[in-house]
Parts: sequence; C-alpha cells; structure tokens
Amino acid sequence: MDEMFLLNNVFIIVAFTLVLLMQGGFILLEAGSTRMKNAGHIAGKTIFSVGIASLVFWAVGYGFIYGEGNLFIGFSDFFYGDFTTEVDGLAGSVDFLFQLAFAAIALTIAFGGFAERAKLSAYIVFAVLFSAAVYPVVAHWIWGDGWLAGLGKQDFAGSTVVHLTGAMAALAATIVLKPRIGKFNKDGSANDVPGHNQVYTALGVLLLWVGWFGFNGGSTLGVDGAFFGYVALTTQLAAAAGALAAMGTVMILRGKADVPTMLNGALAGLVAITASTAFVATWAAVVIGIIGGILVYLAMVFFDKMGIDDPIFALSVHGVAGIWGTLSTGFFATPALAEMNGGLPGLFYGGGFAQLGVQFTGVAVSGLYAFVVAYIILKVMDKTMGGIRVSEEEELMGLDISEHGSYGYPENVEQMESKNNKQAGA
Repeated sequence: MDEMFLLNNVFIIVAFTLVLLMQGGFILLEAGSTRMKNAGHIAGKTIFSVGIASLVFWAVGYGFIYGEGNLFIGFSDFFYGDFTTEVDGLAGSVDFLFQLAFAAIALTIAFGGFAERAKLSAYIVFAVLFSAAVYPVVAHWIWGDGWLAGLGKQDFAGSTVVHLTGAMAALAATIVLKPRIGKFNKDGSANDVPGHNQVYTALGVLLLWVGWFGFNGGSTLGVDGAFFGYVALTTQLAAAAGALAAMGTVMILRGKADVPTMLNGALAGLVAITASTAFVATWAAVVIGIIGGILVYLAMVFFDKMGIDDPIFALSVHGVAGIWGTLSTGFFATPALAEMNGGLPGLFYGGGFAQLGVQFTGVAVSGLYAFVVAYIILKVMDKTMGGIRVSEEEELMGLDISEHGSYGYPENVEQMESKNNKQAGA
C-alpha cells in the first residue's frame, strides 16, 4: 500500500480527533459562560448531542451531503459502511469520520441559542432534525458538488457551512425560546447575566484554539507538500489578532479589558479565517482576525440592544464572524492560492467583484436556508411538544436539578442553599 496514502489517513484521523476534542472546549466555554445551576446540563447535553449527530450523520447526513444526487441534495450512501472506497485520496471511513466531526460542531454551535431555558426533549428532537435537514443541505451545496460549489464558492474549512449554519439555527432558537428570565428590563435595557467561571471559559477557548489546527489544517486532507503548515500559520495569526483587537476595542469603548470579549475575539478570529485560511497571505490573515475581533464586540452590543438573548454569543462569534470570514476571500484571495485551491482571486488582487459576489450569494442563501428551516422546525416542535421551554420555576431552580435531578456542583449548591435557609430563618 502506498506510503503517502497511509500517512494521509493517519494525519486525518489525528485531525478528526482534534476536532472531536473541540467538544471538550465547548463544554468548558458554555458551562463557564452560564450559571452554576446549569453547568451539569450544559456538559451532559454536549455529549449526547455528539452521539445523536454521529448516528444521524451515519444514517442519512453523509449521504445527503456526498451521495450521488443533484445540485441541491445527495441520495445515496445512506447508513454508510463502505471500507473499500477511496475519497479524496483517503480511505472512505476516514473521510467519513472527519466530516462527521464537522457536523457535530455545527450542532453544538446551534445549541448555543438554547442555553439555560430549553427542555432536554427539545435538544434531542432538534438534534435529529438539524443533523438531517439543515446542516447536510448547506454542506452539499458547498462541499458536496452542489450548486454553490459550481459557482466557485470558497469555504475551505467551514465559515459558512459549519459556523454560519449553526449560528443561524441558534438565532432561530433565541427568537422562539425568548430571553431568559431577568435578562431584559421592561424598558428593553439588558442586564448582564455573567457566567460562573471565567477560568473554564478561557480554558475552553484554548482547547478550541488547539482543536482548530485539526479543523483547518485537516481540511487540506493530506500531508503531501505540507501545505497544512501554511494553513496552521494563517489560523494562528488570525486568532491572535482577533483576541488583541477585541480587547483593544472593549478597552476603548468601555474602559476595561473585559475577559469574555477578549476570549470571544480569539474565537472570532478563528471563525473568520476558517473560510479563507488556504486562500490568503499572512498579512491578510492578521487583517481578517483584527476585523473579526472588532466585529464580535460590536455584534455582542448590537444583539443585546435588539433584545436577543444569546448567552454563549453564538450569533456574534459564529454568525457575524462567519459572514465576515466568508466574504474576506472575495477581498483577499491571492491569484496563486485561488488557483491552487479553487475559485478566483479577490478584489484587492485584481479579481474584480466576481468572487466577492459568489461569496455574498453563498452567505445569503445558506444563512437564510438555515434560519428559515430551523425556525419552522422549532415552531412546529413548540406547538406539538407542549412547549420547548422549561417552566419559570424550573428555569429559576436551574436545569441541572429540573432536567437531571442532580447539580453539576452539588456541594457548592448545597452550601448555598443551607446558607440561604439560615438567613431566611434568622
């Protein structure tokens, strides 16, 4: 067997493992960004979500994306089990696993819009339907020889396919579920609902940052030519620039180096470079990260003013930065890298508006499809399942105890309750 074939497959299995471990980053990020009474729930739902996404992707998701079909959907390779086929120079099973990890990430992003107020049953049903009817369609259009791929849409590792799709589903969820109790005042002004552990949040971001080298670097699909090293370089630069730009922005506008904003800036840089990492020069990666870091803070403020309660900042980090990252190739794609990876050069390299127009079209139709279908699914669920939001009493006590019967931090919560009872008795 060819040595390069074996090396490529080992490389992609390692990349798959890194992307799968990003779920650990999301557990810490989301648990740390929410309140203690919901921490166990956040962690647990992430694990079963990966389980559901894996089984649905095996049953129908992979087939809808990569199966033989038409420009809009695939219709073969359901219940995938082929161990003989080669796909993009990889064993079919290895390629399947790598693509599965991306589908699971998109679902986790979508669930950011559910945080602290959705029933467990809502997570389960939506996980199945999103993994079957939302993510695979957008992925087929762009990565599965669909109509956007035919136009030359550039999305190397998924700023649109993964991040924007998940974010638009999260937007639909925030609208259907409505804000958490106490998030907004009667006059519409927003209250801060701080997460319970910034250390967890920071560690989660670092784990995601490391996992992104599997996310972006693995999307080269091999080690030949070591181009994955260049992809890793642009990824690192954008993340670093995003973190510093977000910190600088919040310091200028608020006078404090807000930690969550700084962390979201790093993630915004990573999300933004995900589409363009293989198409742009290193200086452009820095610019893309800087703009992503600035935009993420402005978006966080904007969504609060619009009355949209987004506890994990999925809309700002994955939505707004995902849009910017997708459009950025239309500005910064170099002729050499565009020719090497598909598509046309960007506007700043004499390519005119052709590639930028394709990128904009891809953002608009993919985002609209993900939002509309997710919204319809959630509204139907809400009507047929007796509501998808927990009761006010359950929300106040926390989803750990109301949905699972135990706290993520039982000793801490018991001590707090004991203290409150003593104070009430006094």
